[in-house]
Amino acid sequence: MPTIKSSYLGNLRTQSEHIQSGTQLLTDAPVDNNGKGEMFSPTDLVASALGSCMVTIMGIVAARDGVDLGGLTWEVTKVMQSGPRKIQEIIIDFHWANPVSDPVMIQKLKNAARTCPVALSLDPAITQTINFNF
Repeated sequence: MPTIKSSYLGNLRTQSEHIQSGTQLLTDAPVDNNGKGEMFSPTDLVASALGSCMVTIMGIVAARDGVDLGGLTWEVTKVMQSGPRKIQEIIIDFHWANPVSDPVMIQKLKNAARTCPVALSLDPAITQTINFNF
């Protein structure tokens, strides 16, 4: 059974529905690629997915070890290249207002982030620059 059902809406816009939950999302081509840039672009979703996946896996490790990730935030920067147009680099800056003081736990969380399924699935040609500001 499919996971996602999608359709083209015209004007470089797509709609996708997560079948299990019914959640929908729209994408637009970015302004610098003939689009309106009114929504996430498909490559924005790839970059966002990396950060979300990293935090999800960190959350699994944290919950298992009784650590609260409250206050953890992140910013994602996507760098595109041309010829051919593709993602060159994804930069993620993590910030944690009240991190745990245990350096072993901090290292576990960093390792979990770096080995999330999206990180492991991306082409090695895409540079993943991950900054843990905690």
